[in-house]
Amino acid sequence: MSSYKIALDSNPSDADIRTVKRNLIAFNDQHAEPEHYQRLVLFARDASERIVGGLLGYTHWRWLFVENLWVDESLRGLGVGRDLMQAAEDEAHRRGCQHSYLDTFDFQALGFYQKLGYELFGQLEDYPLGHTKYFLQKRQVVDSKASRLQPH
Repeated sequence: MSSYKIALDSNPSDADIRTVKRNLIAFNDQHAEPEHYQRLVLFARDASERIVGGLLGYTHWRWLFVENLWVDESLRGLGVGRDLMQAAEDEAHRRGCQHSYLDTFDFQALGFYQKLGYELFGQLEDYPLGHTKYFLQKRQVVDSKASRLQPH
């Protein structure tokens, strides 16, 4: 048995983080199709180019993962979030994705995502304490005829 130690690193180097990720990806590639990881970032900007909404995520293994979706409070309910989600799904479809997934909290946007066709597949109670984190997926991401994706 080899000798090793476990240590907490509060300020890891980018190179050390890349080592862990690179080796995990190499292992995964032995057991699954190539990941084809690609970031997906969209912004909604007002007339003065100020960011008023954004979607951060990525595509891999033919899935879109929406990490973060934010819309300025003054624009909520006006379709900006829906348009960002549609643009992300359109781009994911162009990248060969057929499905998408995301998570949200009970104090965020569960109903919004459900209206967009996302279905609950899991939840985590008391995360954070007194709240619930929901996990949702949408199968068969559909490419709309007229994408709202605008290059910036």
